[in-house]
Amino acid sequence: MKILVADAFPTERLADFQSLGLEVDHRPDVAAKDLAAAVRDASILVVRSKQVLGEVFESASGLSLVVRAGAGVNTIDVPAASRRGVYVANCPGQNSIAVAELAIGLVIALDRRIPDNVALLRAGRWDKKTFSEAQGLFGRTLGVAGLGSIGREVVTRAQALGMRVVAWSRSLDDRKAKALGVERAPDLAALAREADYLSLHLALSKETRGIVSRDVLAAMKPGAALVNTARAEIVDQVALLELARTGRIRLGTDVFAGEPEKGKADFDSELAKLPNVYGTHHIGASTAQAQDAIAREAVRIVEAFVRSGEVPNCVNVAGKTPARARLVVRHLDKVGVLANVLGAIREAGINVEEVQNTIFEEHQAASCSIDLDERPQEALLEHLRTRIPDVLFVGSFEL
Repeated sequence: MKILVADAFPTERLADFQSLGLEVDHRPDVAAKDLAAAVRDASILVVRSKQVLGEVFESASGLSLVVRAGAGVNTIDVPAASRRGVYVANCPGQNSIAVAELAIGLVIALDRRIPDNVALLRAGRWDKKTFSEAQGLFGRTLGVAGLGSIGREVVTRAQALGMRVVAWSRSLDDRKAKALGVERAPDLAALAREADYLSLHLALSKETRGIVSRDVLAAMKPGAALVNTARAEIVDQVALLELARTGRIRLGTDVFAGEPEKGKADFDSELAKLPNVYGTHHIGASTAQAQDAIAREAVRIVEAFVRSGEVPNCVNVAGKTPARARLVVRHLDKVGVLANVLGAIREAGINVEEVQNTIFEEHQAASCSIDLDERPQEALLEHLRTRIPDVLFVGSFEL
């Protein structure tokens, strides 16, 4: 079985793939547009930030698993993978501390203007008077949007700095807020109004694209700062540029709209050039600790798939099938019994959604649950009971 690792990956973990008996093809420099050709004869694909387009799944008929060595899967065409029956998994939580550290670092940098201090010293100038005007973070309000693993790590670090933390997420209720030691905002705009620093930790999805709207940004206090270590696409970029350009808000961001795919490239961003914007190069998860943890998790997923066919952290297996009825068939554990049962279901024009066969002790009998897209007619049930040898019992009920 061949595995294509299409991004940078620790050498030690590549050796772990080899120890599983996999043929490892490590091609970190393959472009996204060439990925379909590169993965054509692979069964497993591992990527970090590289885009996996729908054409990849159309091209690679043998591809069974894609692992995103990172927290999100927005760079992967998950619907296209699902249509081809390809598992997609990610590595959530492994980079949470690294991203949280950068988020807090940006908050501190914004307060103490650390980049400007450094730049002026390198230019041969001393200006203690100007840079002594920081307000300090103790007692200031940090708004946290999104309380997944990264958001929770940010909360912990902000509380250690003595900050008041107000949070919002769709799943946050009063009980959870109390357990985390945070105040709960009723909505994102209310959170923005409260925050001296608004830190974003929302995954990118159809629901969150542009969720930090012009109205949300306009609700922020004059001079407040937005910190984004999530995705640029969750923020209205036009409104952000306008408000940052006027100095209405400050910005610390690790993510930019249209940022380069390659690790090194020219990048001309009007937003990044503004004096009240501190930007980093999408490095939130890029610590040695985080990358090793993510790589180990990717190996764990691949190992489970190779050894058992199971896929930990799978994001595209349906939580509920469209099945409307369940057929229960108890039968002797003999060759061909289930083949005959499934053949009869096919002849009746009914689609099988899910099958689970349980073997009893002594391996003489089994019970098979077959979920169907419609309830079988009595004629089919009677056929299964009387016309198929070694069937012991047949029953059905609606789901």
